[in-house]
Amino acid sequence: MKQFFRAFLASLLALVVFSLLVVFLLIGMLSGVSLTAKKVTVQPNSWLVIDLTKPIMEQQQENPFPVPATSGETTIMGLHNIVSAIHWAAKDKRVGGIYLKLGDAHPGFATDEELRNALIDFKQMGHKPIYAYGDIASQQAYYVASVADSIFLNPQGMLEFRGFAVRLAFLKGLLDKLEIEPQIFYDGKYKSATEPFRVTHMTEANRQQTISFLQDFYQHFLYGIGQARGLDTTVLDRYAQEGAIRRPADALRLHLISGLKYDDQMQQALKDAMQIGDDEKLHTISLTSYWKAIADSVHAQGAGQPSIALIYAQGEIVNGRADNTLDNAVIAADDYVKWIRKARKDDRVKAIVLRVNSPGGSALAADKIWRELYLARQQKPVVVSMGDYAASGGYYISCEADSIFLQPNTLTGSIGVFAIIPNLQKFFQNKLGITFDGVKTGPFADMGTIDQPLTELEKQWMQAQVDSVYAIFCQRVAQGRNLPLSVVDSLAQGRVWSGLAAVQNGLADRIGGIDDALQCAARMAHLKNYRLEEYPPVKNIIQKILESFDQSLANASLKVKLGDYYTWYQQWMQLQQQMGNVQARLPFWLIWP
Repeated sequence: MKQFFRAFLASLLALVVFSLLVVFLLIGMLSGVSLTAKKVTVQPNSWLVIDLTKPIMEQQQENPFPVPATSGETTIMGLHNIVSAIHWAAKDKRVGGIYLKLGDAHPGFATDEELRNALIDFKQMGHKPIYAYGDIASQQAYYVASVADSIFLNPQGMLEFRGFAVRLAFLKGLLDKLEIEPQIFYDGKYKSATEPFRVTHMTEANRQQTISFLQDFYQHFLYGIGQARGLDTTVLDRYAQEGAIRRPADALRLHLISGLKYDDQMQQALKDAMQIGDDEKLHTISLTSYWKAIADSVHAQGAGQPSIALIYAQGEIVNGRADNTLDNAVIAADDYVKWIRKARKDDRVKAIVLRVNSPGGSALAADKIWRELYLARQQKPVVVSMGDYAASGGYYISCEADSIFLQPNTLTGSIGVFAIIPNLQKFFQNKLGITFDGVKTGPFADMGTIDQPLTELEKQWMQAQVDSVYAIFCQRVAQGRNLPLSVVDSLAQGRVWSGLAAVQNGLADRIGGIDDALQCAARMAHLKNYRLEEYPPVKNIIQKILESFDQSLANASLKVKLGDYYTWYQQWMQLQQQMGNVQARLPFWLIWP
């Protein structure tokens, strides 16, 4: 009877999900009609509003079902589109200036850098003001806003200015209590991805590499603010060390901001800057609305010209194809091989720019993508633009490029590999009372099962496999970067580097963003005018929902059966995909305070 009710509830939930999807589809289609019917206009002397709390994707996404995180907007802007919109606004006579809305922003630092550089270009190209205001300002938001002509805070708000920190969680103590042996194999003394499972605190090698890139990031942060605000970096560091910025009044007194205002006072300041009377309307336009107003004009540039393929590679690197879900933040090898091959064989595509924002993943999947890029480079220029991360497997797919661009605060390198095969024999036996037994036709037939430890021969097998992948990884880097293998090995060992250090040691070529990479590719292909051909192809949102429907039904059924354990199931499935497979990836996504 219990099984009957579970099946009944699962079917009922699936029916409800289906009904909701149909309703959402109708709403989405109706919304789409109204949106396309209403043309966005830009009023004279408009402030272009850039909300630094909004999510920023590598590639623009459309979602007709607004969620609170996007404040009701149907577009999640792509970074390159944001940069293009800011550059366009500098020359647009209708745009009087840019208004930055500050808040608790947590994108990656390299993303911040690209946005900040676009704002600097805006000031230089258009000679228009940039104002910034918020109730609170995170360190990252303030770093971006530091280039503004004027920065204002709510008198009762907050400015974070405390310095940077990295905190890691270590699970070895938990595994010991549960009597779970992780059985770890790795290459590279700096390869810290396995540390949470084998030690209880940071190793000295990991501490050394973390301090190194963290100091690079922090010094760049201080230097940028110092240059923009006319302050000495030593003084700025002292403010952070002493915790001197505790209230907005402190930030004003120490010249980090321009003034304290409530929202109504800020609105008046915006009017005054545009010389608008008290009774006149203040014109503002959001970044997404402005992009809709200019997108056709931007895309029209280079129409009919040869193209450059801009391929976005964001997320974990995995084998196979991506699931048909609305979340595309995964680099599925089979999909990317197909798109790179298509760009390689298309005579109209004169160059390829690969935008990488990835902590890595499957070594095999990374090698499959590397191979297709290697073939492409024999026929046309291949340039890589690195985002917040291009580490381990992310660097693997980048190293064959003709030229690599990245930001000073990009995390890259981590040339190393690892594999984990957990042994849960004692956990099953001593904690759960479960034992296992069986028969086999050969000594290695049941190798890798989690209910028993590996034999010494099996451990040697696994370590040899890891060693082989590491050696191939280093060979790929040596070939792509034209470096002696001994030099690559000294730079590898799983060590993570800042973008600034990577340029200095030869793992990357130049500091720059997506536009710089595109301009480099155009020069190499001898193109003056070109159009962009973007991958992954942007699917209609309705198509994506329909493709994901079967998966949604399956997930709905599992959620009913597993209840609160569904989240653990998802994490287990991710871990299971990694078990026994050699990984080239970072152990974490860094979130900066």
